[in-house]
Amino acid sequence: MRSYNLLVVLILSLTILSCGNGKDLSKSFKLTLDKPEKSLKNGETVTVTLQPKGDITIDSVIYKLDGKILGSKTDLTALTTDFKIEKLGEKKLSAAIFAEGKQALIDTQLLFVASNTPTLYSYEIINTYPHNTSSYTQGLEFHDGILYESVGEYGESGLLKTDLETGEILERIDLDKKYFAEGLTVVNDKIIQLTWRENVGFIYDVNSLEKTKTFNYGRSKEGWGLCNDGSVVYKSDGTEKIWLLDPETLAEQDYIQVVDSKKLRSKYNELEWVNGKIYANSYQFDSISIINPETGAIEGVVDLRPLKKEINSIQDKDNEVLNGIAFNPETNKLYVTGKHWDKLFEIQLVKK
Repeated sequence: MRSYNLLVVLILSLTILSCGNGKDLSKSFKLTLDKPEKSLKNGETVTVTLQPKGDITIDSVIYKLDGKILGSKTDLTALTTDFKIEKLGEKKLSAAIFAEGKQALIDTQLLFVASNTPTLYSYEIINTYPHNTSSYTQGLEFHDGILYESVGEYGESGLLKTDLETGEILERIDLDKKYFAEGLTVVNDKIIQLTWRENVGFIYDVNSLEKTKTFNYGRSKEGWGLCNDGSVVYKSDGTEKIWLLDPETLAEQDYIQVVDSKKLRSKYNELEWVNGKIYANSYQFDSISIINPETGAIEGVVDLRPLKKEINSIQDKDNEVLNGIAFNPETNKLYVTGKHWDKLFEIQLVKK
């Protein structure tokens, strides 16, 4: 037994010497691009160069983008490649280097931004309806012509069924005081409602408003906004990510990163599915971003800043912000409101 242990120690010692003797190979190279690393475009042709720090002969190098092989070389000549990706945002470019009997992995972060600047929109007010000023609006959605609303704040959170024409609250389900309610969406006759920092969401029967289940979040940081396209539930968490959830299990399956033509964007506090796009309120900004759900690119921005002049309930300008988007697919009408606003507006977008 003692001789076996000595043999194991000898083998480990030889392995350590063969892999670790001499300088750290990963510190002997630098990855460089011929384009800015923080503003790359999808499909753009880029030349990647592995620059040695000193006289080093390599056996081979394999280049990858987020784990997908871009190409390989047996020398230090540059690699020219077209970065073809499905989703924009941050990606990791890596090089696996094999040289002098050693191997190392070096990487760098790239940012892929949208190819085009967002289209700018203004709006026209088509109709105005009353909205209950007690409602700290977090989520707003139509289902079968009925308006459902999730309202937040600790001790005030709830789920509402609301009459559009009168603003009357038809039914209300209160949450425990320890929860701060966030976004909601209705899918497969279920209402899904998020909480902010409590890492739990609630599921209700859409007809009875009876709470039937709870679910926990996965890798997402918090609960902010929700919407769905019938087969995927989209969830924001305050970061640049919008998560794709299974509508039955609500497990996080993937995500997109929201980005315009300059940088990543975040703080999306209310989501709505509108004709194949995600419409999103950004917290404390009186605008709507129109997001491509496949790529994460912001394709349009709606400037709603003048809308505050139409309401009478503003007391705390830092908190009573625009938040609440509802699209009625039966009438193709779009509605917006805000936290504690006394009005809800039907609007029509106008290209600037």
